[in-house]
Amino acid sequence: MVKQVRALVERGHAEIVLTGVDLTSYGADLPGAPKLGQLTKQILRHVPEVKRLRISSIDQVEADRDLLDVIANEQRLMPHLHLSLQSGDDLILKRMKRRHCRKQAIDFCAQVRRLRPDIALGADIIAGFPTETEEMFARSIDLVEDCGLTFLHVFPYSKRPGTPATRMPQVAGVTIKERAKRLRATAEAALQRRLASELGVTRQVLIESATQGRTEHFLPVAVDGAKAGAVRRLTITGHDGVRLTV
Repeated sequence: MVKQVRALVERGHAEIVLTGVDLTSYGADLPGAPKLGQLTKQILRHVPEVKRLRISSIDQVEADRDLLDVIANEQRLMPHLHLSLQSGDDLILKRMKRRHCRKQAIDFCAQVRRLRPDIALGADIIAGFPTETEEMFARSIDLVEDCGLTFLHVFPYSKRPGTPATRMPQVAGVTIKERAKRLRATAEAALQRRLASELGVTRQVLIESATQGRTEHFLPVAVDGAKAGAVRRLTITGHDGVRLTV
């Protein structure tokens, strides 16, 4: 992996993103079973030229000590994590066969925020999982604030043939859509608060295209005619409700 990253950096890529279906299970099939944290340390140590390293979605219960150490101490690791939370209710999490409970999710978010106070957190949350009551769903709504989430990927539950969930009592389709809508509205309010908090702040923006870049915290920035691939120091002057403006 280090060789691949070095090759990408030599080709001019300013930001490298580590991604995968189950990223925090990295290394289980390799000699010595190295963890994701060890991989990030190796990349940053052996490829000093890499300007920005970003981690995509992780299962927070598998975050190892090395990964937490990198989050706390390595500025080249971008201050942004996307978590596989799925629900804010313990019984629903159990029925999903998730390996964490609500308290563990909240505690993890608090921990990484202590390590990296400016970190931006996102999460996947499913609305309308079988047996979900209104009270259970409310705990998912509350999780946005309890975990300090900025970004949400909202998924209305849909049946997958052959899964245990299909044999559970189903939530009505109209209810699923309504809950997903409310969850998206909660997510939108959280994002608006974060966008507003960026006014007057200077960020290192990775230019993705002639019209858009991303801050270290993965917030989109509207740009005009910039060269893709460059990292520019820009001061945030406002936002349009969707992207920061400069």
